[in-house]
Amino acid sequence: MKRITYRKYTGDDFGIEAEDLMRALSDFFLQSGYQDPYSSWREFDPNAMDELMRQIQEALESGDLFPDDERQEMLDRLRGMSSEELDDLLGELARKLAEEGYISVGGAADGTVNAPGRGFAEGPERETASRFEVTDKSLDFLGFRALKDLMGAIGKSSLGSHDTREQATGVESSGSSKLYEFGDTLNLDISATLFSAMRREGAKVPLALEYSDLHVHQSEYQSSCATVILLDCSHSMILYGEDRFTPAKKVAMALGHLVRTQYPGDSIRCVLFHDSAEELRMEELARVQVGPYHTNTRDGLLLAQKILRQEKKDMKQIIMITDGKPSALTLENGQIYKNPFGLDPLVISKTLEEVGRCRKQGILINTFMLAQDYALVQFVRKVTEICRGKAYFATPRNLGEYLLMDYMNRKSRVVH
Repeated sequence: MKRITYRKYTGDDFGIEAEDLMRALSDFFLQSGYQDPYSSWREFDPNAMDELMRQIQEALESGDLFPDDERQEMLDRLRGMSSEELDDLLGELARKLAEEGYISVGGAADGTVNAPGRGFAEGPERETASRFEVTDKSLDFLGFRALKDLMGAIGKSSLGSHDTREQATGVESSGSSKLYEFGDTLNLDISATLFSAMRREGAKVPLALEYSDLHVHQSEYQSSCATVILLDCSHSMILYGEDRFTPAKKVAMALGHLVRTQYPGDSIRCVLFHDSAEELRMEELARVQVGPYHTNTRDGLLLAQKILRQEKKDMKQIIMITDGKPSALTLENGQIYKNPFGLDPLVISKTLEEVGRCRKQGILINTFMLAQDYALVQFVRKVTEICRGKAYFATPRNLGEYLLMDYMNRKSRVVH
């Protein structure tokens, strides 16, 4: 049975709620390796309790966790604390995160869970409580927060389903009624039907209905969409002085939360591509960091097609987020051919073959470029020509705005 061992804490936690602390720490929990791009050669553990404590301390010292009218007073109190009192405060706040299920703290081999690092674990427990993991509750919170932030940035306060120009009879009525025609869903407009009969025969009982009296509700035709997010996690996504992968993860998580809560008829899945490609559960996306160096776009497209063939939706699309041209290819013998220099004819031709197959299957490819080098632009231009999709040159700051607006603006797309 799991247990948590605490040390008595007699101080004040400044009235900080766990949810507010999660907001302040969201970038830390979503980190993608940018803080230390060479972590494979150094001892760096982003899930170490000491690192969490340091991030909590930085959040406190920034003052963002305190009300505006009390900020200076709280910061003065914080600066006046002794080292031991500060340790106790950080431990109390970490304990609050653990108690409310936002983090789970690593324990011993027998399954016990010990309290996080400084502030509320004593004796031998402190040695085994050196690591933590974010929980599914945290991931759901982070996805919701990312979506809320992005919706606020683009001026959207409420969300609906994918509307099209087509009018059809359905359960959700949003238009005027119409005379019933053979093949319509029998979603009767009772008022219009009875009024038609009374206008013909007068107000009497019993009222004889005729076929010509039947009226049905019209509704906006709402299409369903199967989406695969094709996310580049090659090492270049955190190099060159900019973290592109964390914003991409945030947008993917926000889109996943949007689909799950607002478009239940849709499906969304995620494929990571680097030297090769693999599917990832959306719930695990926040924990992912960048992988190997090269960009095997073809493997990503192959896996995305395989996934979309399993879906029975009106629309099928691939959303590709990348910062580099294809530079790797899996050969028939299983070996990975790599060429990071320029547009390799073999790599490009094989990749564009898969783009052509996507078009034949009715799969739309929308590409969001996080870089604007010549080779990437040329490749993406060819992709959009073949599959008649869209291409956006985005930055980590406006990626979410472009992607979510593109996803929701399906009212301009006619589905037959």
